[in-house]
Amino acid sequence: MLTQVSVFAENAKGAMQKITSVLAENHIGIYSILTNDSGEFGTVRLLLSDPQAGLSALKDAGYLCHSGKVIAVTIEDTPGALDRLLRDIRTINVNIKYLYVTYDRHRSVPAIVFCTSSITEVEQSLQARGYETLQG
Repeated sequence: MLTQVSVFAENAKGAMQKITSVLAENHIGIYSILTNDSGEFGTVRLLLSDPQAGLSALKDAGYLCHSGKVIAVTIEDTPGALDRLLRDIRTINVNIKYLYVTYDRHRSVPAIVFCTSSITEVEQSLQARGYETLQG
């Protein structure tokens, strides 16, 4: 299970760079970033080298943000790998709130990051099926 930082940010010129600047000034690395817009504002989801320090730095800079748990599962870099994972998640009978793809630098394979209301149950079920989940 990983801790993800979510930032509510204005959809304006330079908004992303302001966020990355706060993190850079605090020596916090960005492992993954996903942005979604909703008109004038959007959500920026971040996997950081130090999620708690990143959350504090962003809050101190005036951002509305929070942290939460997500699951990251490594998969093979082959056609159908994501489909197999999603099929296995479907058999667990839970809803995926959102999903994005990142990269596991240590193993050089894709990692699927997703959020569900049953984080612990889903993570344990996937591990029992032989999937490797990232921890942090």
